[in-house]
Amino acid sequence: MMKIAILGTGYVGLTTGVCLAYLGHEVTCIDPVQAKIDALKAGKVPIYEPGLAELMGEASEQLRFTTDIAEGVPEAEVIFIAVGTPPQPDGSPDLRYLKTASEDIGRYLSGGFTVVVNKSTVPIGSGNWVESLIRNFYEKHHEGKADGRFAVASNPEFLREGSAIGDTLYPDRIVVGADNEQTRGVLYRLYRPLIDQTFPAPSFLPRPEDMGAVPLVATDLASAELIKYAANGFLALKISFINEIGNLAERVGADIREVARGIGLDQRIGARFLQAGLGWGGSCFGKDTAALVSTAAEYGLAMPIVSAARDVNKRQRLRVVEKLLGELKILKGRTIGLLGLAFKPNTDDLREAPSLDIARRLIQHGAQVRAHDPVAMDRFREEQPDLEITLTESAEALFEDADAVILVTDWHEYLELDWAGLRAGMRNPVVVDGRSFLDREDLAREGYRVLTVP
Repeated sequence: MMKIAILGTGYVGLTTGVCLAYLGHEVTCIDPVQAKIDALKAGKVPIYEPGLAELMGEASEQLRFTTDIAEGVPEAEVIFIAVGTPPQPDGSPDLRYLKTASEDIGRYLSGGFTVVVNKSTVPIGSGNWVESLIRNFYEKHHEGKADGRFAVASNPEFLREGSAIGDTLYPDRIVVGADNEQTRGVLYRLYRPLIDQTFPAPSFLPRPEDMGAVPLVATDLASAELIKYAANGFLALKISFINEIGNLAERVGADIREVARGIGLDQRIGARFLQAGLGWGGSCFGKDTAALVSTAAEYGLAMPIVSAARDVNKRQRLRVVEKLLGELKILKGRTIGLLGLAFKPNTDDLREAPSLDIARRLIQHGAQVRAHDPVAMDRFREEQPDLEITLTESAEALFEDADAVILVTDWHEYLELDWAGLRAGMRNPVVVDGRSFLDREDLAREGYRVLTVP
C-alpha cells in the first residue's frame, strides 16, 4: 500500500482520504483550520455525509490528521490537492488556495518520485501552472533541480453529496490525466483495488450486484480537466432543459412528470436528472458552469447553451414567489414555511441552495419566513446569521397559522408527515411542490391547494 497526503478536508478531501485509508493506504489529511483537525482527531466529522463517520472509524488506524504540512508531504508517494476553488464575481475560480498548496508542496517535497494530483476542480491548464509553482518553490528551498522528483496529474472527482462514499468506492469511471507513463502507473497502482473491486465492501454499503471492473480513462492533463467541467455542465443542462419543458407543459396542460418519464425511458437520454422543479444548487453546478463560460471567454468563445442553462436555473427560483403572488395576491404579513434548507437531501450543504434565494425574495415582499431541515439548521445558523428566518425544531410547526408551505428539499421525512392533520392548522392550505415530490392528487383530496414548479 502507499503513503498518501491530502491537502484540504472538505467534502472531496475528507471523503477521498477516508476511502483511500479504508482501502489500506496510509493517509495524512492536512488542513490549516485547527478546530476542524481537533474535531477529526476526536472522531467527529465536520460535514453531514451518510456513512462517512462509520467508514472513518473503520479506517482510523490508517488515518491521521494534522495542520502541519511538513508531517505529510515529505514522505508521501501521492499528494492530493483538494482545496476550495470558490467562484469570483466574474465567474472565474479563485485559485489562491491552490497556489498556496502548490507552493507548500514545493517547499516540503523530498524523498523519491512523487505524484501531485489536482483533485480540486480547476481551470484547464492549471496542471501546468501547479507544476511550475511546485518546481519554483522546490528549487528555491532545495539544492539542485526538480527534474524527475515529481509530476502533476489531474484526477477529477464525480462525487454527489449525500452519496459520496458509494460514488468513491463504486464509481462509474476513474479519470486520470497525466503526461507520462510513470505517473499513470503510480495512480493505477493506487486505484487498483477500486478498478478491480477487490476490497471488502463496508457492512453498511454493500457492493452493487451488477458491479464489474471500473473503467479507467487515462488521458492528458487538459482533457481530464475539461472532462470534469463538461460532465457537470451537461448535467446542469439536463436539469434546466426539463424545467424549461416543464414551463411549457404547464401552459399546454401536460403533466411534466409523465413527460419526464416518457423521455427518460429512452436509453439515449436516461431518467436521471429529469426531475422538474426549483433547479440545481450546491458547490459544483453553479461554480463549474460559470467557470466554463469564463474559460471560453478567455479564448474568445461564447457558451450560449451553458449560459442559457444558468439563466433558466435562476428563473426557477423566482417562479415560486410568482406562484404565491398569483395565489395569495399579497405576501406582506403572510407566513410562509420552507420545508428544507439544504440544496438537496442527505447533506447539510447550503451553497447555492434555492431555499436562500426564495427566503430573501419572500422577505423582500414583506412575508414572515419559517424553515425546517432535518440536518442543515445548525449550519444555517452558522452561515446565515443575518437572514431573518425563524427555524422550527419540527416540520409540523411550520404549518401552524401558515399561509403557504413550500417543499424546497425532497427529504423522505416530509413524505411521512401527517398532511391531512396538519392542514387544519393552516390559515390558507396552500402547498407549493418545488421538487415534483409530493402526491399532489392525495393532497388535493385532503383539501390543499397544490401549486407546482414548474
